[in-house]
Amino acid sequence: MATDADVDMGGAPTASDDILNVPPSGTKRNADGQPIENLPAKSDAPRRIRALDPNVVNKIAAGEIIVAPVHALKELIENAVDAGATSLDVLAKEGGLKLLQITDNGCGIQKEDLAILCERHTTSKITSFEDLAAIATYGFRGEALASISHIAHLSVTTKTKDSDLAWRAHYLDGKLAPAKPGQSAEPKGVAGRPGTQITVEDLFYNIPTRRRAFRSPADEFNKIIDMVGRYAVHCKGVGFACKKAGEASTNLSIQAQATVIDRIRQIHGSAVANELLEFSVAEDRWGFKAEGFTTNANYSVKKTTLLLFINHRCVESTHIKKAIEQTYATFLPKNGHPFIYLSLEIEPARVDVNVHPTKREVHFLNEDEIIQSIYTSSWCKSDRFYSTN
Repeated sequence: MATDADVDMGGAPTASDDILNVPPSGTKRNADGQPIENLPAKSDAPRRIRALDPNVVNKIAAGEIIVAPVHALKELIENAVDAGATSLDVLAKEGGLKLLQITDNGCGIQKEDLAILCERHTTSKITSFEDLAAIATYGFRGEALASISHIAHLSVTTKTKDSDLAWRAHYLDGKLAPAKPGQSAEPKGVAGRPGTQITVEDLFYNIPTRRRAFRSPADEFNKIIDMVGRYAVHCKGVGFACKKAGEASTNLSIQAQATVIDRIRQIHGSAVANELLEFSVAEDRWGFKAEGFTTNANYSVKKTTLLLFINHRCVESTHIKKAIEQTYATFLPKNGHPFIYLSLEIEPARVDVNVHPTKREVHFLNEDEIIQSIYTSSWCKSDRFYSTN
């Protein structure tokens, strides 16, 4: 099982905790801290089963998919890359809680599709469950924008190459909404360039306990930079920029034509880039191919850096990470660790991408055999691996 549990993307409370257990301010409580009016009445009768209000259901679902600003960003980056973007700009304010904006030069969205853009389970990626066996895009559930619209103020400005105008739409709870009270909710024609700009404001504004859990905007912005950096290394041919709102300088800038080594150098430094070794492994028996870059035996730091992509989706895997560290333990000094960027492509029919709301977990067949094939291949036995030049 692959999971990005190793990447700290926020320890916020769960969605059900946030939404179902939030008493109003000033509520009287007993000695145990429970709201007095919410204490169950003494009765031997079982409680009646009731259907949750749809608004509560949607907030719970949204809070499980978008756990932190970086999760919203990841979904939006993947949408942009799916749209064929070659340029992607990210703007954040207060760690993405006040503002998270992503602008791309992709294919744009048809005006006719804007009405259902943020409805749950609307997507252009698949039409049947069987399509998951051959899925080649990041998105497939049609839940990302819907979820964001239930827990933030969302606006979309988009233009296709054959449209004379860009169209701007605002969304609330999955539906088109007016920009201001009294205005029309219909998309408005505006000037704009081809592509799409998604603006997310006041994330978790209606889930106060979740919002308060993010005490350090700086930490949340660092997670955003880390996530942008991961996709910037992986997405060859795509330029990335990321900065804080109101600041002139960018915190990260990668040109579209930059090579993978150039991307790693700009993000992780020359100390890593100067010791990189390229590798490529394929095994028809297990239906996979792997490629990437890893540091040689000269490079050693206190903590492993693993940039792992499975079928182009950024995930983390403690199993794969452990295998890497065991392999390098033979070559590196005690407590020394490597840098590795690994892109693993597995036949879609062998991968289950739909096992976690945040897509943070990916299950695939023959995991042990695939890992063994990668780390017993010739790349870690070559003279270049031990080179001191």
